[in-house]
Amino acid sequence: MASFSFGSGNAAKLMRAPLYAIGRLATLVIPRGRRWVFGCGAGIGDGPLALWRVAAADGVDAVWLVRDDAEERAAAAQGIPTLRRDSLRGFWATARARVLVVAYGLGDVNPYAVSGAFVVQLWHGIPLKRIGLDSPETLRSPIRLGAPLIRRLLGVLYRAAQRRIDVLPAASHLVRGRLESAFGLPHDRVVVTGEPRVDALSAGSPEERRARATRTIEAAVGEVPGGRRRLLYAPTWRDGAPDPAVPTPADWVRIVEALERHDAVLFVRSHRLGAGDYVPPVATDRVRALGADALPDITAALPGFDVLVTDYSSLAFDAALVPLPVLYLAPDEEEYAARRGFYGTYADVAGDDPARSWPELLDQLGPVLADPESRAARIARSEALSARVHAYRDGRNTRRLYDIVRARLDRRDVPVEGSE
Repeated sequence: MASFSFGSGNAAKLMRAPLYAIGRLATLVIPRGRRWVFGCGAGIGDGPLALWRVAAADGVDAVWLVRDDAEERAAAAQGIPTLRRDSLRGFWATARARVLVVAYGLGDVNPYAVSGAFVVQLWHGIPLKRIGLDSPETLRSPIRLGAPLIRRLLGVLYRAAQRRIDVLPAASHLVRGRLESAFGLPHDRVVVTGEPRVDALSAGSPEERRARATRTIEAAVGEVPGGRRRLLYAPTWRDGAPDPAVPTPADWVRIVEALERHDAVLFVRSHRLGAGDYVPPVATDRVRALGADALPDITAALPGFDVLVTDYSSLAFDAALVPLPVLYLAPDEEEYAARRGFYGTYADVAGDDPARSWPELLDQLGPVLADPESRAARIARSEALSARVHAYRDGRNTRRLYDIVRARLDRRDVPVEGSE
């Protein structure tokens, strides 16, 4: 059952409007300090963690806002000081922060105390599906009565929130245009530095990245018998709707047979905002769940896999940096395109042969696992995709972004108080 939709999320935002107004008044009188405040909707990871490490090494006074005990433990394991996002101290830390670093939205930190801070929005992947102002889903009304008026109101609120973003990194000039449009930002606020979140896919040798990723996977879900190929299936979120690619019992029989035939293990990573019934009807050690609860940040683990299977996820762009062979399973391509839309066409990324069902997908998977030439052809497609969307592959995206943020802070005419 899906756990979130834009309609329900927008309803909650409208109900909290008075709190945003009170918070705005508070930030007019609370002076900003020197501290940086970090948050991430997916937990302790993604781009904020990459930027945290660079900022911490430079001596920046910073704190991470967490939502629950699990995030607090994950931060403590890495020596990161924390405060609860929704507490009074979380509000105060956000209101006093000089810099706010987020990846999913302003709700990654305390959303009621954002005004006046320098906001660094790292986002969480190169968009293939339309996002933000480019997608009708973003402004979906929670009720039908007066829906056009509510959508216009949501649009005004969304644009006002996004105008607070001071810097947003892009992977390339192609991606920069998408982000400028989606967030309604002027050209100078979207900078082509590469994404901090993918630096782990360029740092070190391929062998070192593979070994690190394998350790990460096995720490999350246990060891995999030596020699077995590791396949990652990562369907994207359907905006609160059920996932149409959940295998049928007959599909599961074919999937397990294929995994046994090719001595492989399938790791299933449902999107953190949705859920699918990816439990085989028979006991098998060939299928394992790898959700965000087990591994919040999947990006650095990509070199530990041998094949990625996805539909519309930005992981396809990340996997292109490894590079991994990628197969596409899109049973609802036309419906999804009509509802969400794509930047360019789906074929620009998936080619002209995305599978429409699990049997079709397994027919494509067999040659990739058994035939070196078929595998090489899929890797070449990933490399071509990477060349289109990634301007940098040197592991220094975070450093480039950090240097830009520090330079812009130095130029910004904002009174700076002492640290808390």
